[in-house]
Amino acid sequence: MTLQIFSSLSRKLEPFTTIEPGVVRMYVCGVTPYDEAHIGHAMSAIVFDVIRRYLEYRDYQVIHVVNFTDVDDKVIARAATIGSDPLALSSRLADEFLDQLQALNVQPATVYPRVTQTIPEICAFIEGLIAQGYAYAAEGDVYFRVRADADYGRLSGRSLDEMLAGTRFEVDPRKESPADFALWKAARPGEPAWPSPWGEGRPGWHIECSAMSMKHLGAQIDIHGGGNDLLFPHHENEIAQSESLSGQLFARFWVHNGMLQLVNPETHQVEKMSKSLGNVVTIASFLEQYDADVFRLIVLSSSYRSPLTYNRDVAADNARKLERLLTALEPATGVLTTGDSVDALVRATTEAHANFIQAMDSDFNTAGALATLFELVRAINSARNATVGGEPFRSAQATLRELAGVLGLRLQPSQRAAQDSAPFIDLLVEMRTELRKLKQFALADRLRQRLSELGVTLEDGPQGTRWKQQ
Repeated sequence: MTLQIFSSLSRKLEPFTTIEPGVVRMYVCGVTPYDEAHIGHAMSAIVFDVIRRYLEYRDYQVIHVVNFTDVDDKVIARAATIGSDPLALSSRLADEFLDQLQALNVQPATVYPRVTQTIPEICAFIEGLIAQGYAYAAEGDVYFRVRADADYGRLSGRSLDEMLAGTRFEVDPRKESPADFALWKAARPGEPAWPSPWGEGRPGWHIECSAMSMKHLGAQIDIHGGGNDLLFPHHENEIAQSESLSGQLFARFWVHNGMLQLVNPETHQVEKMSKSLGNVVTIASFLEQYDADVFRLIVLSSSYRSPLTYNRDVAADNARKLERLLTALEPATGVLTTGDSVDALVRATTEAHANFIQAMDSDFNTAGALATLFELVRAINSARNATVGGEPFRSAQATLRELAGVLGLRLQPSQRAAQDSAPFIDLLVEMRTELRKLKQFALADRLRQRLSELGVTLEDGPQGTRWKQQ
């Protein structure tokens, strides 16, 4: 089966092809670091992490670019509120977010460009648009001339006239049309600013992504991703300015993830997560309570294009799902390597590969892929109960780890579980020491072997026996 991806531009599933065979150029809009990152940011990062992991599993080389909008109205306003330097604030929060992505097992992007590192390229981009008649300067600002782009609106499916009639635009007499958007903003007192051909100022929001994408990936890319809240106007404007400058198709596939929503515990109503409602769940607070795999399971359990509903019950349910997955990685209790039970496990292992690929080839159907993992878990646990062991059992567990790894699941026992088991391990080590003193070496060795099968290694030394958990 050929990988099929739903493109927001064509509004249909399309066979996935790339500009350069075997190479995927993927740009994903990142965060504006003006406050603590929340689980909505984590959701989007995990969606595109899984897409990248699967493409790499299918032997593509993925060049993955994720930006930071490190200078912006929100950054400036937040910095003023807390009495901080805007660039220092965004730099600190961007670094914190990168640490949290690592904790969530999100693979590092190939590059994380920042607006403040791309000013020369942004200015050159704007100069090119002015030279071609797509942009114009006005008292230190520069605007994109929307009516000069005949295809404007094709991503959102709305004509310019419909937009002008149905959208409230800021009235600015310097604009040729209310729909024209800022490429460069003239400096204001107390705000960060850089020199440009139009005077001191800073980039507009939309131009930055086009410039960063073009700098690191070229004029054409295979996948452009981001949340569906960015479809209009941000991504619409990216298409307009990028294709106006290059004269080429900007992105072959536009991939948008749905938004994360919360269920109010008092009203049971679904509501948007926002600071004004006081219902923001930060990544840091989530990871204080749950394993990173728990949140990944929440994201994987539904289509990436659908809204994701979150509350404590959802988190608890997926914590139980994680425990269920982990049961399949417990050691075998028997040594059976032939017979009907073994054949059933071998079939389940083979089918898991095929069913996993079939699901993921259908627009990254992670819910279907996850169902495949749980089928394999059921088969492994049934085989254990039937005393299956040896290579068939190890191969099934290896397949589970392999496929779970494609989804970014670590499948590691939680640190808390390890701490809870420590007193019992200490007791078993003491019992082994007593058995050795009584010269019951066979029993002592059996105990050591059993602990080893459970992932506990014993090290005997002059000061006694120490243990460590793998």
